[in-house]
Formats: sequence, C-alpha cells, structure tokens
Amino acid sequence: MRDGPTSADAVIEDLASIIEPALVGSTGPRYFGFVIGGALDAATAADVLTTGWDQNAFNAITSPAAAIVEDVAGTWLKELLGLPSDASFGFVTGGQAANTVSLAAARHHVLAKVGWDVERDGLNGSPRVRVVATGERHATIDMALRLLGFGAGTLEPVATDSQGAIDVADLAFILKNSPPGPTIVCLQAGNVNTGAFDDLATAIAMAHGHDAWVHVDGAFGLWAAANPPTRHLVAGVELADSWATDGHKWLNVPYDSGYAFCAHPAAHAAALSYSAAYVKGQGEGDLRAPGDFVPESSRRARGFATWAALRQLGRHDLAELIERCCALARRFAEQLMLIEGVTILNDVVLNQVLVRFGNDNETERVIRAIQHSGECWMGSTSWHGVRAMRISVSNWRTSEADVDRSVQAILAALSTG
Repeated sequence: MRDGPTSADAVIEDLASIIEPALVGSTGPRYFGFVIGGALDAATAADVLTTGWDQNAFNAITSPAAAIVEDVAGTWLKELLGLPSDASFGFVTGGQAANTVSLAAARHHVLAKVGWDVERDGLNGSPRVRVVATGERHATIDMALRLLGFGAGTLEPVATDSQGAIDVADLAFILKNSPPGPTIVCLQAGNVNTGAFDDLATAIAMAHGHDAWVHVDGAFGLWAAANPPTRHLVAGVELADSWATDGHKWLNVPYDSGYAFCAHPAAHAAALSYSAAYVKGQGEGDLRAPGDFVPESSRRARGFATWAALRQLGRHDLAELIERCCALARRFAEQLMLIEGVTILNDVVLNQVLVRFGNDNETERVIRAIQHSGECWMGSTSWHGVRAMRISVSNWRTSEADVDRSVQAILAALSTG
C-alpha cells in the first residue's frame, strides 16, 4: 500500500485493469454451473443507486426510504410466492442468512412453548430441541444449526426417494418413535441437484401433528409458486411456519439478496430484534423497522434492487422467466439423452439437469474440457455415489440458441477424449 493518496480516477482504472482478467462470467447466458441469475437491467441500476444513496436500512429513522421500499417489496414477494399475507419478512444476504434467521425464529418459538427463554438463558441447560431433515438438505441448514448453537450433529436424518425428495413414511416413523419435545422439521422446495420437491402438504401436516415447527428451504425452488405451470410443485407450502429463498437466483437481482419469511412475526422479532437507549424514542411512528427481522444493524438497503426487479418484470414476465428456464432445462436433457454414452440422472421437473458421461473419470474430464472451452460453464457434483455434471438454468438472458451452442460444446468435449 502506498503512503500517499491516489486520484479516484486512477484507482478505478487500476482496479478494472487488474481485476477484469480474473472475473467469472457468471452473469452471462451460458453460465450453468450454479443457480445464479444474471442481474436484470433495472435491478442493476437500482443497485448502483443503492450504493450512491448509501442508506443504513436498520430502521425508519436511519432511512425511511429503505424501510418503506422493503415493506412494499416484501408484500409483493409474499403475494408472488403464495405465502400468508400476515407473515413477517427480512431482507438478508442470501440463502444461508435466510435459513439461519428462520431457524432462529423456530428456536425461540419451540423453546418458548416449553417455558424456556433462549434469548435470555441460551441453550445451556435448555430442553433438547430435535431437528429433523433429509440427507439431501442443503449444507446451509447444517451451518445454521452450528451458528445457532444446536450443532450439526443434532440433526436427525430422514430418508429420501430416488430423486432426493423426502420419504414421508420415514418422516412419520421418526416423528412417531422419538421422545416428545421441541421439534423443528426442515423441508426442501427444489433439491440442489435434481430440483425435486418434498411432498410439502403431507409432510407439513404430519409435522404439525407432532407440534413441530416446519421450515421450508426454497432457495430457488420457492419461485415455482410464481409460475402457474409449476405452482403445483409447492402445493401446501403456505402451511409452513417459515420459508427461505434467494433473490440473486431466479429473481435475477444482484448479489447479495435473500429473504426470510415467518408465519409467527412475534417469534421472528423476538429472535432477532434488540433495543438500546440511543435508538429508543426516535419517533419511528408506524413504519416497520427492517432491522428487527435480520441479524445486521448496519445493513445495505437491499429492498431497492428487489423492488426494481419486481417492477420491471411484473407478474407475467416473472412467470414467463421461470417457465422459460424450465423449458430450457428440458431442452438440454432432450438433446443430451440422444448422445451415446450420456445419461440423464434425474427427472427434469424444474431447472436442474444432472448428466453423467460413462464413469467418474470421464465425467470429470468432460466437465473440465467444457469449462476450459469458454463456450459455457457447467459445474460438477456427487449424486448417489457417482460424479455428475450439474446444469442449472436461471438466467433471464439464456435462450434456446444458448442451450444449443452449449450442447455443441459438450459434444466437442466428448470428442476430444
């Protein structure tokens, strides 16, 4: 680092020249490695304004604009996702934070019901909380359990079917044959590898029959509710107690953007809110305090970009975006399954396609060749003990031509073996 100052123009020129060669083209239409959307034009511009305005979105005193826009955008999100109108919400950094916030609310709720104040007394000496989830859960659930003091080892695994969706019979067995007590059940809307959905209606009713809190991790799959042809995949989701999803996936909002929703606003606020002498009596009036529902105090005004994305798309174009991505995923599968030596490992029910090329070594070789080609980018994963290529379609700019060009890149990679 230099001792003296550098002009702002020179700093930015240096930053661009140094960093651009190392950037990943993850916003491009042929990036399929992870569930990453490319930022919409309005959302990108709103994010630039957000940086320029530099609002602290803690409450309506630090930024009434941020508070109002989050309130509006949060209401729109609940309508689109089919969630209860009176659910509380928090704008967070992504799926990890959304799962953590939701499970913090769950922790408060289930322990309060047995007379334990976890915010005051912690978990030392508290009644044991059972956490039930499938072996196909996203790793952010485990991280949330670690952060909240439960420990990942406390989780009781439930079996899944061939597509990674919950085995409701095994869930029933586990709930029935475990000691009663505070219980949290984590379900999934959109398996990270296959896109498969848990039978939400059955599993939620079953869990509620045992007085359990039900959390739905829907990082990308929850958006199926916003598209009529895929809405059946999340049937019953509104009956859960909390939900988590991302905006920087299918809503195509810039990073970082996630949302936590809770059917029990009092539990949500009790788990996350705090007060201090210097923030009391500041005349917030009736405006919602965004900071009461998230972990951060000093926080970016994420609502502006979300509001802009929702305004640009509207209900119709958001549904069309989701449906188009699903159709493009099917197009990938239909073309690839015709190629000798290529196997599609999953039922393509959403935007995820799992592809295998003969054996593990060949699969890894083909993936590396595709990545190095620069034509498109696919990621690798492990699925039921074998290596596979994972294709995730969620970018608003991806077209049929992009899929066809990517299939040709896959064929070229296969031919070099």
